[in-house]
Amino acid sequence: MPPRKKSIEQVYRKLAAHYGRPNPTHPRGKPLDVLIETILSQHTSDKNSHRAYLDLRRAFPRWTDVLAADRRAIEKAIRSGGLARQKSACIQDVLRLVRQREGRLSLARLARMPTADAYAYLTDLPGVGGKTAACVLLFALNRPAMPVDTHIHRILRRLGWIRANGTPEEAQKVLETGLSPALLYHAHVLLIAHGRRTCTARGPACGRCPIRVHCRTGRRAQKNAVLL
Repeated sequence: MPPRKKSIEQVYRKLAAHYGRPNPTHPRGKPLDVLIETILSQHTSDKNSHRAYLDLRRAFPRWTDVLAADRRAIEKAIRSGGLARQKSACIQDVLRLVRQREGRLSLARLARMPTADAYAYLTDLPGVGGKTAACVLLFALNRPAMPVDTHIHRILRRLGWIRANGTPEEAQKVLETGLSPALLYHAHVLLIAHGRRTCTARGPACGRCPIRVHCRTGRRAQKNAVLL
């Protein structure tokens, strides 16, 4: 059963009290730039993906250069981000379709679209799923969206807010419908911080978790510790 909005808000407040409320968001860049950088972030660390993005922009300063380049040269430029063959193909396919749709290599028109339409536009691009689309909406357009990475997905499963085999899309829906739009950016940052520092993939620190009383996994761990 999905959590009540009150429970989601309580978890948000406790995370904010524990980790500190993040600074307000501001656009990180143009929508197409953020889209390509997010594609490069798939299945790798932030450090590696950022390096791959910088290497790509150094090798090909304009997106028209990337579109015209030999794919093997793109693979070489983004190798530090992993899956270079697949990502280079995806990036060129995306750029080709954007130019076909827009007449130029720009996604500026998304800023004039309703959020639902912009999300549908993005997820219709090759290789662009819900998380990637939400990143563009949140970080480039300052729209109410919740990108769900592995940390957030894991936390919501452990909380019991989605099924054990629930999808990232289910987690995204729970948070987008359960939180005020103004809090989504802050919740995104706080949940990632919680996943990295406390609710880690291996050996979560349930004993010092600020939201343990709300967490099905945390309560179970506490019960087992008492029994021992």
